[in-house]
Amino acid sequence: MNRLYIPNGYVSRLDAYKTQRAIEFVKKNFEAEFSEAMNLKRVSAPLFLEGNSGLNDNLNGVERPVSFDIPAIPCENAEVVHSLAKWKRLALKRYDFAVGKGLYTDMNAIRRDETLDNLHSVYVDQWDWEKVITAKERNLDYLKATVQTIVDTVCRTSKNLCQAFPEIDVSLSNKVAFVTTSELEAMYPDLTPSQREKEYVKAHHTICLMQIGAPLSNGKPHDGRAPDYDDWALNCDIIFYNSLLDCPFEISSMGIRVDKRSLLSQLESAGCLDRKELPFHKMLLCDELPLTIGGGIGQSRLCMLLMGCAHIGEVQCSIWDKDTQNRCQEAGIRLL
Repeated sequence: MNRLYIPNGYVSRLDAYKTQRAIEFVKKNFEAEFSEAMNLKRVSAPLFLEGNSGLNDNLNGVERPVSFDIPAIPCENAEVVHSLAKWKRLALKRYDFAVGKGLYTDMNAIRRDETLDNLHSVYVDQWDWEKVITAKERNLDYLKATVQTIVDTVCRTSKNLCQAFPEIDVSLSNKVAFVTTSELEAMYPDLTPSQREKEYVKAHHTICLMQIGAPLSNGKPHDGRAPDYDDWALNCDIIFYNSLLDCPFEISSMGIRVDKRSLLSQLESAGCLDRKELPFHKMLLCDELPLTIGGGIGQSRLCMLLMGCAHIGEVQCSIWDKDTQNRCQEAGIRLL
């Protein structure tokens, strides 16, 4: 399946060579500014995890991880990561990070069940980050302040990119409109969750959508969220309005992570209490893991937004169906 959209009259702002230079510029500049602003240190990260460790991200609970056996390790099944949401928290403990300090890493994933469109690919690359916090910092004010730091860094990178590449004229707002999923439901009760996001982000340009995962008044969540990393009362998505594609453009999924109380509550709500017996979850329930905040920031997503591209395939190498390839070629959209 694919849901390709071709903007009328779209022309790439950069040629093939400058595109590669701009991708490098975005990644180097954002990574340097982001890690400094957030007090994060770079670490190495796994491409795959033990299948029975409970560390892989379950996303919405229905996506299938790519798995494989390892003949040299009998009875072991490995899974290519969906994200490093839980692994990072364990790494902070193992690497002895203190309160106020954190880590970031390049995360490369395969999401085989992704529905392909302008923004979604089977290949996912992002900066995964995690930071140790105190119990007093587990609140919305701390979450909002962290969001503002990330948005400010995105906007500074955008301005620097436009100076380095005058052909690019993307303009972003660092004024963030904060809204919860229940508030959004009350504003637009007759719209779907994706339609609500579109209406709100078109009006405000840069938004932080909070409290994702728990059921709303209609009994359904705004969107799926795994029950064992984000606290559903303290999480969010950072979304910009993409005027080229006329759509909400999510840059980051993040949040303050579950503590023992919220983990048990969310596992019960999701019907996943059996996960209590997994190694990661046992450590959390025994207070052996630090309290943290963390998330992922899409690398190709950020390049696509800041460079004014119409398709994520213009800034990353992946695999696309023949229809997408043909239509993009006809429209002058250069897929890498």
